[in-house]
Amino acid sequence: MRSGLIAVAGRPNVGKSTLVNALAGGKVAIVSDKPQTTRRRISAAVNGELEGEPYQLVLVDLPGFQRPRDPLTERMQRTVDDTLEDVDGFLFVLAASEAIGRGDRFVAERVFAAGPPVVVALNKVDRVSPARIAEQIAVAAALGEFHALHPVSALEADGIEPLRRDLASLLPEGPAYFGEDQRTDLPLEAQVAELVREKALALTREELPHAISVEVDELDLGEGRVRALVWVETQSQKAIVVGKGGSMIRAIGTRARPEVEAAVGRRVYLELQVKVRPRWRRDERALERLGI
Repeated sequence: MRSGLIAVAGRPNVGKSTLVNALAGGKVAIVSDKPQTTRRRISAAVNGELEGEPYQLVLVDLPGFQRPRDPLTERMQRTVDDTLEDVDGFLFVLAASEAIGRGDRFVAERVFAAGPPVVVALNKVDRVSPARIAEQIAVAAALGEFHALHPVSALEADGIEPLRRDLASLLPEGPAYFGEDQRTDLPLEAQVAELVREKALALTREELPHAISVEVDELDLGEGRVRALVWVETQSQKAIVVGKGGSMIRAIGTRARPEVEAAVGRRVYLELQVKVRPRWRRDERALERLGI
């Protein structure tokens, strides 16, 4: 069989995680319109056949390339740098709905210089006109020597199958990395924590996203009980996440529960508590505990 690792690279907020989910045929990574949503390396297995030969394509969803500003973003960028040396190819994601600029060129320099073949995905084509897509394709094509370039819409699942086949064609002969029923290498507790964080990002105000993290404190599948701690950095942030009379944290739990139940495979009682951990993004021990 064919098997191998394809790193998904791009600047923050170009839709990398949405594209990974579309290619995997189901939710593996949380999505948000907030930059820095992806904080850790997440691998997703895609199984299929190419010209009668089975393959396992392992997509490695990475944090967006960025210049580190604190220990959190330093760790995120270190994850990106370490992964560049250990893959069979790159899926370089650009956003058709935004100008291809300095941030994209910064990523392109790293990706094209790394050695493995590069497949370019021009994402979010559903948001722009055909003429604009053509313009963006021309700009993207000038960034470096690529194996293929695909205009796609991860949100609408448009152009996904040809992209999947092209990525599979890059894979060498090799063993399966994941079992048939295993979709991701993210531990169940981490999957649950990410699902809760996704809903918190969707519901809280703009100043909060980077200050929120979630840690599963209890996961008892026998009793169907899940307890998660939502960490923020200040008392004022806690007040926002809790909401008047607990309205916000209840809304987060209500939105998260169905996806948590799908992830764990049974109905659960989801308990959320909001706690303050000052400057956790600069606390190496806190980052280690959170698996970042």
